[in-house]
Amino acid sequence: MMLRLQRLRLPRPVLIQLAILAAITAVSGAVMTFGYAKVPALLGVGRYTVIADLSASGGLYPTSVVNFRGSQVGRVKSVNVTRDGVRAVLSLDSSIKVPADVIASVHSRSGIGEQYLDLTPVAGSTDPRNLADGDTITVGPEQIPPDIADLLDATNQALAAIPPGNLRTVIDESAKAVGGLGPELSRIIDGSTSLAIEAGQAIDPLTRLIDDAPPVLDSQVRTSDAIAAWAARMASITGQFAAEDAALGELLEAGGPALEEGRALFDRFAPAMPVLLTNLISLGDVAVTYHDSLEQLLVLFPQGTAVMSAITVANAGTKQDYRGIYLDFNLNLNLPPPCNTGFLPVNQQRVPSQVDYPERPAGDLYCRIPQDSDMNVRGVRNIPCANNPAKRAPTVEMCESDEVYIPLNDGYNWKGDPNATLSGQGVPQYPPGTDPRLPPPMGTGAALPDRAPPAAPAPVAFAPYDPATGEYTGPDGRTYTQGELAVTGDKTWESMLVPPGS
Repeated sequence: MMLRLQRLRLPRPVLIQLAILAAITAVSGAVMTFGYAKVPALLGVGRYTVIADLSASGGLYPTSVVNFRGSQVGRVKSVNVTRDGVRAVLSLDSSIKVPADVIASVHSRSGIGEQYLDLTPVAGSTDPRNLADGDTITVGPEQIPPDIADLLDATNQALAAIPPGNLRTVIDESAKAVGGLGPELSRIIDGSTSLAIEAGQAIDPLTRLIDDAPPVLDSQVRTSDAIAAWAARMASITGQFAAEDAALGELLEAGGPALEEGRALFDRFAPAMPVLLTNLISLGDVAVTYHDSLEQLLVLFPQGTAVMSAITVANAGTKQDYRGIYLDFNLNLNLPPPCNTGFLPVNQQRVPSQVDYPERPAGDLYCRIPQDSDMNVRGVRNIPCANNPAKRAPTVEMCESDEVYIPLNDGYNWKGDPNATLSGQGVPQYPPGTDPRLPPPMGTGAALPDRAPPAAPAPVAFAPYDPATGEYTGPDGRTYTQGELAVTGDKTWESMLVPPGS
């Protein structure tokens, strides 16, 4: 007996091989049990159950895949019919967190079926919870695909509506329509897919756009009559373009050279354009200051144009209408006489024969007689102030201050010393406190002189005279007559050289 047992003892290499085979068998069995068959999952280990209420099965069947964000998260355990629809029991993986606020929809993997359930999070949801064991997901009719049988029946009816003799023609024409367009159709499909993906990523702006669209569309509905009128006018314009196609073509042909000439003109103006624009800035400032006056001018300009046009009516319908405009020129020289008050006295005026160009006085020179005088009624002293049309003043400074215009005198000529007038103002007129010929006012810190300055020499007075009578007006305003100034008919240039009385 002992000898027989010793004969059944296996060699060591065989035992090693058997041990390796047993280990491989155990590993394979574990892989089959836990990896493929997923026995723990079948027993409910690491899984939780969720219920999905569907209006119809949509081809969903037990063991269908449940996806979330493109990844498999579970399977359908069972599909049962209820009074209100179909109830699918889902077994989900506990290691993957699925938000509680999700939308479930049934999709097909191919055209022959293989439905699966896809879970999609609700955009903009603020619910922090995740799906837990026993939760229920509601699936609406819009998340259920159409029945493939109904789709095939509809396709069969559409094909039956085509006469059998024309079916080949339809197929041939369809082949011609899409023949060779495989790359283009592929690009269209790829572009549509990309567009759908981008739209999915921008779901919030698209939702706001859809929500904000009704007011805009309602406004279009309310203005449908105006839109129809605009479309009719646009059709009329385009119709006129079509009728005048030849003239429009000529305009376009001639427009190119004309635009080129315009561009060349602007190129020639380019060097002087900055200077022009700089000057227009100053002009704009003046226009802004006197915009009220300019507005009044534009209001009165049409009326003035009408009045000027009326002078052509004088000879209308007569034999003298060939003359055109009828005018009566009455010079009225020296009526009224010129205004000399407010300008430099004769002893300060330059000799007309001089050709130099000295600087003009810093002060203002203008006709400084009363504003109600009949002389120089359109002078600067009567211009209404832009900021106060009720006030008339010769300078902007006087318009913007409380200073009132004071004339130098009330007559046609000077009264008293031309440089010390009745108003106490000098000639030219300087702004208050800036006259360089007057001492600085007390309290300004100016040093007083040690002694009085020497008196200025008496100015030499000049006055115009009447050569016919020898009369002239003196600085005191009185009229004088000097006989030798009168020019008689018997005087010659030689007699003018002889002393008076000789």
